[in-house]
Amino acid sequence: MMTAVVLVLLTLCVCFGIRSYAKKLRQGGGCCGEREPAEKKVRVADRNRSHYPYHAVLKIDGMVCANCARRVENAINRMDGYWAEADVAGARANVHCKEKPDLGQLKEAVRAGGYTVLSAECAEDARHAG
Repeated sequence: MMTAVVLVLLTLCVCFGIRSYAKKLRQGGGCCGEREPAEKKVRVADRNRSHYPYHAVLKIDGMVCANCARRVENAINRMDGYWAEADVAGARANVHCKEKPDLGQLKEAVRAGGYTVLSAECAEDARHAG
């Protein structure tokens, strides 16, 4: 009798494990874009870099994939006068600005997207900023 109970419990555990694994395969892992379709890229209307004389660099924690980078870019690109390019490997976003950047506003946009800004700095001329 005890053997039968152990076999039933073991069978239930195996079935639960297989079901959980199959669900993970269908829905993806834990990153932002793996469980849902990729977010559509927000493109800025003005892509002439000479119109963006200011530059800001945001060091960002939490970007782990291309979908994360796109979310950060979109959060900033939705703001008028800003054009962002996020770099997952460098854990940063380079932001081109038409006017002197409002670092508080940029930080808040990134935070609202679910990421943490570790530091933010600005330079007056994008051609001289790294």
